[in-house]
Amino acid sequence: MSVPTLSRPAKKLPRAFYIMVLPAFALFLIFHTVPVLTGIYYSFTNYAGYGEWSFIGLSNYINLFRDERILNAYGFTFLFAIVSTIAVNIIALSVAMALNSRIKFKTGFRGIFFIPNILSILIVGYVFNYLFSNSVPAIAEALGINALTSSILASGDTAWIGVVILSVWQAAAFNIIIYLAGLQTIPGELYEAASLDGASAWKQFSTITFPLIGAFFTINMVLSLKNFLQVFDQIISLTGGGPGTSTESISVLIYRGGFQGGEYGYQTANAVIYLFVIIAISFIQLRILQRREASF
Repeated sequence: MSVPTLSRPAKKLPRAFYIMVLPAFALFLIFHTVPVLTGIYYSFTNYAGYGEWSFIGLSNYINLFRDERILNAYGFTFLFAIVSTIAVNIIALSVAMALNSRIKFKTGFRGIFFIPNILSILIVGYVFNYLFSNSVPAIAEALGINALTSSILASGDTAWIGVVILSVWQAAAFNIIIYLAGLQTIPGELYEAASLDGASAWKQFSTITFPLIGAFFTINMVLSLKNFLQVFDQIISLTGGGPGTSTESISVLIYRGGFQGGEYGYQTANAVIYLFVIIAISFIQLRILQRREASF
């Protein structure tokens, strides 16, 4: 004979929960969800950002794939994001390993390397603009380095390099902190045992360090690529998208076309497509890197 069990009454959430959650939920709904849904709706219209408009269905989305300027912006953005992601993770991991070693003033150096992360990227961008346009050419001319006597930002073939340098310099700070957190989880006994077995520095890195910080590597790779795909401030402060449209990213194109060029509905459709592109890339990247973690 089974013994009946008394079901516990469901606990009611305290009033304080609703007082704190509902205002935040309402603000998120008003300033995030509603604008997103409104933007998606306008992507099916010919709205210019002002005046009258009409519903045109999928025309904006179809025209996006025929627009050479948009295709070029996608090409530049992906090239920039891939190069910058690889560069920032190589530099950040190298610096993090150096800061995690037995060196003097370790804490001070960690603070110094984190400074770029707290600076305004627009202000730093204008500083780099001055350096690339004035200081570097002057120094190169004094040293007789003819290749750098003119600003790299003045040429469509080299301007993207300046954007990469600025973006990597600013983004490396955050990645260094993440890698440092991962390196500090590795027991020192593993390195001692590997040294006794005669393992070289590269062997210790490839068999101990890198496998054990796999999760931190995944985080940095996914966040770096996502952030670089949305590059905006760096381009505005350095090149403005020029020379011509050689450094025009998707974000810059959406801003200029949507808010300055009377293409609000058209560029909103571009933004919707790009949103799903970033989500898809991040998801695929996360799955691939997580499988790599499991293989170690």
